[in-house]
Amino acid sequence: MGKLGIGQLNLQGRRVLARVDFNVPTAESEGAVVITDDTRIRATLPTLRALIGQGARLILVSHLGRPEGRPNPGMSLKPLAGHLGTLLGQPVAFSDSCVGPDAESAVAAVKPGGVLLLENVRFYPGEESNEPAFAEALAAHADVFVNDAFGTAHRAHASTEGVARILRQRGGTCAAGLLMEAELRFLGDELENPARPFVVILGGAKVSDKILVIDRLLEKADTLLIGGAMTYTFRLADGRKVGKSLVEPDKVEVARAALAKARSRGVQMLLPTDNIVATPVDTGRLNQKGKPVIGFEQVRVNDSLDIPDAEEGLDIGPKSMQAFAAAVHGAKTILWNGPMGKFEDPRFAQGTEAVARAVVNATQQRGAKSLIGGGDSVKALNQMGLASQVTFASTGGGASLEFLEGRILPGVAALSDA
Repeated sequence: MGKLGIGQLNLQGRRVLARVDFNVPTAESEGAVVITDDTRIRATLPTLRALIGQGARLILVSHLGRPEGRPNPGMSLKPLAGHLGTLLGQPVAFSDSCVGPDAESAVAAVKPGGVLLLENVRFYPGEESNEPAFAEALAAHADVFVNDAFGTAHRAHASTEGVARILRQRGGTCAAGLLMEAELRFLGDELENPARPFVVILGGAKVSDKILVIDRLLEKADTLLIGGAMTYTFRLADGRKVGKSLVEPDKVEVARAALAKARSRGVQMLLPTDNIVATPVDTGRLNQKGKPVIGFEQVRVNDSLDIPDAEEGLDIGPKSMQAFAAAVHGAKTILWNGPMGKFEDPRFAQGTEAVARAVVNATQQRGAKSLIGGGDSVKALNQMGLASQVTFASTGGGASLEFLEGRILPGVAALSDA
């Protein structure tokens, strides 16, 4: 993407404000907050080690959760400082504020090669609104800005776009971290001219989430596999019955247009020919968001393209698993974004696992380049212990989708050109 990288900088003794994505899942255990998956933290370690090795005075800024512009002790980054220190093998100081006198004192105390983690930047309303005064206060901590948080690059927030813009206006340097560079290379440059056959696998719940991705990738793909609940909107477009499956009736014409475009461009578009269905049952319980908890009974394989009125489609079926695996088998480039079913429930995880293993086999045994577009696909790979066996697994969710759609990401656009 032609953005300046950290390898081109001399950072000895300079204050480097690095935007990282430490928005990791946490849980409370015996009164303490513990990290349940540190994948995002580990993904940025090469950048942090490189900056430390260059003698930078490193100040880290990140968010955690959605505190809506006010302090929330359950979303504090303080527990992450100790965990990061363990991973880096050195102490990581913590500031319970991002701006103001206390934060300024903490920044001033950082020595070359030292690391300071600031408190959750979303505790401040000026972060998400990209308030100029807040961005100025953050920028005051920095001689150089480094963005290694691809997962937030689609947001024009103070810590992603505002700081970079202000530093550049002052003649300062804003660079991409190693993880950011990898994201841009694999999801951007590598897909411009993919080795063929190029197979795209799209899943997830909604066609509306991936309309522009589908349209753009139909310009490039040789084969497009559709799974997940998106399947049922496409089946509705074919005039099939979808029972109680998750569906978007208002996106039927979009689905028809995609099918027509695939035919006109000679792209093989595969939809599941069988699926795993079950009868949804209201358990009478509410989840943390106050919504009914739905259970599923009478799980079975449905060989018909139609789903009975009382049942819901929740995964692709055995025949579809074989067909999808066969399509992936000969690929030279694979892009996968979105699970094949409700994979969090083991009864509906077999389709996602079958696709994951097909992607890994193509990568490890036949040298295919496999790019996993973030979100639930990466979560599924992590659950199966397969994430290290693909070529690249993105740390972005919404950012990955918007980038694949061809949108300009504010957090990337704000960086200095190489």
